[in-house]
Amino acid sequence: MRFSNEVVVITGASSGIGWALAKELVTQGAKVGLIARRADKLEELCEQSRANGGVAECVAVDVSDREKLHEAIAELRNKLGPIDRIIANAGIGTFTSFSPPNVLEQEKLIRINFFGVMYALEAVLPEMLERKKGHVIAVSSMAAYKGLPGQSAYCASKAAINLYMEGLRIAYRGRGISVTTICPGFVNTPIVANNP
Repeated sequence: MRFSNEVVVITGASSGIGWALAKELVTQGAKVGLIARRADKLEELCEQSRANGGVAECVAVDVSDREKLHEAIAELRNKLGPIDRIIANAGIGTFTSFSPPNVLEQEKLIRINFFGVMYALEAVLPEMLERKKGHVIAVSSMAAYKGLPGQSAYCASKAAINLYMEGLRIAYRGRGISVTTICPGFVNTPIVANNP
């Protein structure tokens, strides 16, 4: 029960890594706040977590909408208590194309993958700094280290996360805030299902 009674908020919890993290954290006693776009999947996960004796609350929201994400995190804080850890995990994959151009899709990817991390951390860091306690975690990717053909925007969004988190790690050293960047390789989740 390593995370017993800790409040952990996870974005992108409706599938893949976020879903698996939520299930594991519940078994370790965490109170989980779950965020993703798909309300039906979130409700299913909440129900499973509660059926297993866990504490779980969920709010459906798109992490690229700063105001709504902040409202969702505030709602989870009100229901679960002060947030001890946030795992900014929400992300999408989009093929990068210029024949024909799909720059608007690439922009959407960057808003979700990178700005979604910024907005999530913005919603919790002031309180964590005031309490001198907290842990912010971003799920990046091994793709942050190498531009892959057809995945330029995805790779760029993950490289941005790595550098952003590195700067935060240095800035908040000694202030009670832990900063972690996770860079998985290919994981069998829906995001890679159609990746050639």
